[in-house]
Formats: sequence, structure tokens, C-alpha cells
Amino acid sequence: MGHGRTGIAFTDPVALNDFCGIANELPQQRELSSQFVYEVVAALGGPAAFYQDFYLGSLYPLVLLRHGLNYNYYDSPALIKALTPAIRLSLNQQVKEVGLARHAAVCLGRRNGEHLLRLNQELHLFDQIHILDHPRYLMQYKRRELPRHVDRYVEVLNDCRVQL
Repeated sequence: MGHGRTGIAFTDPVALNDFCGIANELPQQRELSSQFVYEVVAALGGPAAFYQDFYLGSLYPLVLLRHGLNYNYYDSPALIKALTPAIRLSLNQQVKEVGLARHAAVCLGRRNGEHLLRLNQELHLFDQIHILDHPRYLMQYKRRELPRHVDRYVEVLNDCRVQL
């Protein structure tokens, strides 16, 4: 789990060192989602160019574990219900306090996207939400089509970048 180790969404210790130039003494293990995301970051000009225009965050920024493994908040209706107030607060803080552009958001993962769409109907934070397949899903099940999916991410992100 990249975010759980580094504190940076979709960034494992190897990407933190090799792509971002931030030396670390964390276990140098790759994470599938991070591998995909940094393919996209490279295609968009590298970390400096990418992070100048984009903020990578999470609806629920804390790592959830179940039986020692990463656990998604949306895998349990009871967990969704319990965490929705915290997710609502976190999303508001990320948008307003960080000063994110509100013309568009890109959500990674269909199930995550469904939840973001519902929250956005209530909170009116973003004018438009683009939902892309989750990087882990693409790396596990669609790896043969990786260049096509990287291109799709780049296309959507460049469309959002044009509006900045």
C-alpha cells in the first residue's frame, strides 16, 4: 500500500524516491496503483509538471485495514454510513482549504466515483466529475491494454488542465 507507507496518495516508496526525488528508508516495494499512476505522471511531463496542475487525494484520506490488508470504505454499507460525515468534512477541507480548482474533479475508481457523485450533489463542490477505472483494477485485470488506459487518463487530465 503506497499511501499507507508514504502518506501520499498513489505513491509507493519506490516512486517517492525514483520519480519524486525524495529519498526514504521505507521498504522499497512497488504497489500496482502507484506503478500505473506514475506511468500517467511520466506521460504528462513528470512529477514537477504533474503536481503543478494536479492534486492527488482521497475521499477518505486515512488508510483502513482489515485483517492487515487495505480495506475500502465502500466495501461495507455500515462503514460508508459511519464514515460519510468524516468523508464529507475531509472533502470540504481538501477543496476549500487547499484551494483546489472546482471546475472539474477526476475520480479514480467506479465505486469511489458513485460515492463522490452523491456527495457532490449534496455539497456542490465540483462543476464536473470524470470517473476513470481504478489504477489497481487496470493493473490487475487490464494490463495488456495498459497504453490505452494511460492514454485515456492523459486525455481526461489534459482536458481538465486546459480549463485551468
